[in-house]
Amino acid sequence: MGQKVNPISFRLGNFLPWKSRWFSEGKEYKKFLLEDIKIRRFLFDKLRMAGIVDVEIERLPKTMTIIITVSRPGVVIGRGGSGLEELKKQVIDLISKNGKSVKDLKIDFKINETKDPELSAYLVATRIASDLERRMPHRRVVTKAMERVMQAGALGVKVILSGRIEGADISRVEKFHLGSVPTQTLRENIDYAQVPALPKKGYVGVKVYIHKKKEK
Repeated sequence: MGQKVNPISFRLGNFLPWKSRWFSEGKEYKKFLLEDIKIRRFLFDKLRMAGIVDVEIERLPKTMTIIITVSRPGVVIGRGGSGLEELKKQVIDLISKNGKSVKDLKIDFKINETKDPELSAYLVATRIASDLERRMPHRRVVTKAMERVMQAGALGVKVILSGRIEGADISRVEKFHLGSVPTQTLRENIDYAQVPALPKKGYVGVKVYIHKKKEK
């Protein structure tokens, strides 16, 4: 049963930081939580071309800081910061639709660049899902993706496909792995992502686990 636990949530709080950092009580907690979910969904959809990897949200009474990690920060920032200003307006509109006043709220953006996109489980899973939707052979797609991950310096990688693989009538699960992926060892640095691929003939779930070297 332990193998089915999300490796990120398994390490959260002890070895990994929370994605949302703020404190609230009562009804405000529910509002902030739903607001964070909507902001994340919007940013992941909007910044897909920029190679978005992660969104962290920090709140203070009159300040909100949104930390975005992408593989191509120039796409987000735009010429002279115009892209960032446009993104800020859209986030303010999104918050205003919930009936919340943003007059006294200061919103800051921080854009971080991911060190190595090939070691990001989300980007690898997104690329595999995109290739599956273009009806490329699944074994070749997964093998190439895993080789790129290992060449980038990972200690291990595991990919699980489940669903109607290559349009089969009966859904099945296929697992691929290279190196070691000790998901049960809490001190190991495991990145994880799951992304759905939506080919014409049916849903295929893509799960990617990447065992990274420990940061010094």
